Amino acid sequence: MSLVLTLVVGKDDGDDRSQKGQGPSSSASATRSPSSVSGSPTPTPSPTPSAPPAGYELHDDGEGFRVAVPEGWTRATVPSEYGMAVVNFRSPDQEHRLQVYEVSEASPEASFDLYLSDQTAKPRGFKQLGLTNLDEGDFTGSRLEYLADTIRNEPDVGTWHVYDERFVAADGKIYALAAYGPDADGREDELELLTTALAWFCPPGMNCDPAGNAALD
Repeated sequence: MSLVLTLVVGKDDGDDRSQKGQGPSSSASATRSPSSVSGSPTPTPSPTPSAPPAGYELHDDGEGFRVAVPEGWTRATVPSEYGMAVVNFRSPDQEHRLQVYEVSEASPEASFDLYLSDQTAKPRGFKQLGLTNLDEGDFTGSRLEYLADTIRNEPDVGTWHVYDERFVAADGKIYALAAYGPDADGREDELELLTTALAWFCPPGMNCDPAGNAALD
């Protein structure tokens, strides 16, 4: 069966995506301890059960999800043709971004298969660095790492470095968290941003305790 890509309204460079398909019938928790990727730097220690790491704060978003973001970052949204709006959190200097959106394909693997195919436009200068399956226990997800010369609607920082993780959340739906930053300042900060956000992510309609365990409201 062919896959259909659901585009974010007004986006054509493959930078801002909001794709979602039928979620698995069984629900799996997206909360997990940050894990290193083969060939990638090890992230900072996972957050404590009571609060995110220093410099981060919990954000209850208007789209219904909860996530940990760096203090002082701004929020903006992009309309999506499917599911919730794409939410972008940006650093004060606009050089780092955390993006949260829903995925339309039936699995994280299928979503990346489509994104990496010739059917989907990529940012200029796109270079894949790695694609890692992160399935472990109840967690189902995959993480793409890549470089790009430009990111639509973002400043010129030289080469961009991106971690894009797509995963099955506690509500059985598939979401993506993507961390963007200049490659020139190293890659550890994007990995820390991604894994911290993921460790504290709670999908819409769920009641997550401080330890990250979720239950339906």
